[in-house]
Amino acid sequence: MSSENERSEEPAEPEQLALIRETVRKAKVPRAKPRTWRGAALAKELPVARVVVNKGSLHLDQFFDYAVPEELDETARPGVRVRVRFGAGAHQVKNGRREGGRLIDGFLVERRATSDYSGPLAALADVVSPEPVLGPELLGLARAVADRYAGSLADVLQLAVPPRSARAEGRPSPEPLPPPAAPEPGSWSRYERGPAFLESLARGGAPRAVWNALPGPHWAEEIGRAVAATLASGRGALVVVPDGRAAARVDAALTTVLGEGRHALLTAEAGPEKRYAQWLAVRRGAVRAVVGTRAAMFAPVRDLGLVVIWDDGDGSHSELHAPQPHARDVLLLRAAHDRCAFLLGSTSCTVEAAQLVESGWAKALSAGRDQVRRAAPLIRTVGDGELARDEAARAARLPSLAWQAVREGLKTGPVLVQVPRRGYVPRLACERCRTPARCRHCAGPLEAPEQQELRCGWCGRGAPDWHCVACGSTRLRAQVVGARRTAEELGRAFPAVPVRTSGRDHVLDSVPGRPALVVSTPGAEPVAEGGYAAALLLDGWAMLGRPDLRAGEEALRRWIDAASLVRGQPEGGTVVVVAEPTLRPVQALVRWDPVGHAQRELAERAELGFPPVSRMAAVTGPPEAVEGFLAAAGLPPDAEVLGPVPLPVVRPGGPRRPGDPPPGEQWDRALVRVPPGSGAALAAALKQARAARLARGGGDPVRIRVDPPDIG
Repeated sequence: MSSENERSEEPAEPEQLALIRETVRKAKVPRAKPRTWRGAALAKELPVARVVVNKGSLHLDQFFDYAVPEELDETARPGVRVRVRFGAGAHQVKNGRREGGRLIDGFLVERRATSDYSGPLAALADVVSPEPVLGPELLGLARAVADRYAGSLADVLQLAVPPRSARAEGRPSPEPLPPPAAPEPGSWSRYERGPAFLESLARGGAPRAVWNALPGPHWAEEIGRAVAATLASGRGALVVVPDGRAAARVDAALTTVLGEGRHALLTAEAGPEKRYAQWLAVRRGAVRAVVGTRAAMFAPVRDLGLVVIWDDGDGSHSELHAPQPHARDVLLLRAAHDRCAFLLGSTSCTVEAAQLVESGWAKALSAGRDQVRRAAPLIRTVGDGELARDEAARAARLPSLAWQAVREGLKTGPVLVQVPRRGYVPRLACERCRTPARCRHCAGPLEAPEQQELRCGWCGRGAPDWHCVACGSTRLRAQVVGARRTAEELGRAFPAVPVRTSGRDHVLDSVPGRPALVVSTPGAEPVAEGGYAAALLLDGWAMLGRPDLRAGEEALRRWIDAASLVRGQPEGGTVVVVAEPTLRPVQALVRWDPVGHAQRELAERAELGFPPVSRMAAVTGPPEAVEGFLAAAGLPPDAEVLGPVPLPVVRPGGPRRPGDPPPGEQWDRALVRVPPGSGAALAAALKQARAARLARGGGDPVRIRVDPPDIG
């Protein structure tokens, strides 16, 4: 370009800018909407929007009113996501409208003609999306969950409504399919009331049952038939399972029973966009059945007719984020509010499930003893007496009975070996008296990682001259030998047999039916094609010896879950459990009677006033903060405070569980217990006390958890 051309185009630039300004000035709708809508006209009808803002603070757990600009009137409908300005003071008022504050997300829950607030209102900043995602049913459920767990509505909505994906919202959902035909009972015929339960669902009834499932691979198909019967009545169904592996099994069963396109799978593995698209399909009514993990407990299923929870004793059902609800309790609330059917299923039985039957709220759904004997494997035990007399057990940790079971099982199929913990040698103890080996400086547990020298797991000091403080012995044994070490020992004993491990780092979904040794930690056991020929449940005393109220119940659940993967006794299936045979959980495993064990546990807890007969809340924090909180809280008259007691100090750099205090800090915990009927009053009192402290600017880190799963 020449210099002459450059000079000739110079005057054109201001003319173009002026033209752009004039175009924007004449536009009816500006491209950038003003965030305060200063001077803008309000909607002629229902000019007030009631909004729940995305602020989880308890002292802000209420609705806030905003003015609706006329330009947002059409899209500002109940249930949509909105953006509002929050935190503007009373002095920030211009032309009768509150301005200032920072932008924050929220949900519009209601349009009103007037506001309860007498002062000037701020205007809605924007409607994020016209897609309604928060219906009145979901809002009511979230409010009930927040009140039960002394939490805020905003925190529950964070769990209930997934993050938005614009691309997923832009795609239409498929058209809903007609209801399927009612299914045949199939394997439900093995249960005394199974066919009647399915028939009631197909007729539109709302039966409530606690289902003690028989061992074997049929439980997923049985859930699928229950869902199909519900859909045949023109209603929806929701299934919540503990993990992705169980979700995949139920997903496959639903596809087999219902066919493609009738259900949605809601798991984290799907990714945010695909999961949100599936959630929208449920919200729009395109699909009427849902299976998913913990977060699916809030799925907005239309015309809900059945809620199902599988294996409610699994810790994965307990939400880690505030207010930390349990999926079982959320589904109980949904069953009560929507008056729909309820099914709690498991091969084991929790104390909470036994209480539902004991109270008459639900009916027991189980099989006869003849069916149990045909489906369950043979259970054999090895106690301390047998171990002491067994030369093989003293030399190689595994008793002769276990070696024999492995040899026989490998002739016909794979053998499962369950070890309580992962790792090499997690904990050491005296070989003679089993006294735990501890550091003489800080009393921390001694470890020998990768068979190296002894060192403390807390302070890191070495212990080359360790000796037992109880008997003086200098020989150590592994308290719990982990999966890696067990796999090495078995590999040396059976050199021609492949050994596979399944644990936290790598969980196997399934293994072929060929002879192999499968070493797994509890909960990570893969499914074997055709079932395992045998199973070894090692170091049972370590699972039973945990200092927790649920130790026996949890050990029995882990054992039964593993034994359910073994072939039935008529097919030669054998399970060997290394635990004292006189203990109640071991006897329940031998008789395959988890329901009886749960009923006896429930009776004992009723006498002692322990959950679930009573309601309990844990209050944790620095000692002075816990003491001040309890003194200021207006607890119910029948409340009983247990403690406070100090919690173990978490060492810096060490592993932390959810709810643990900050590393290096000393925190206390107090338990507040109330009798049945006072749980709502306890939650309300704790919530009010915490909200009052936050409103006064009390930033102390007091944490509240209603119905904690672990109370020691």
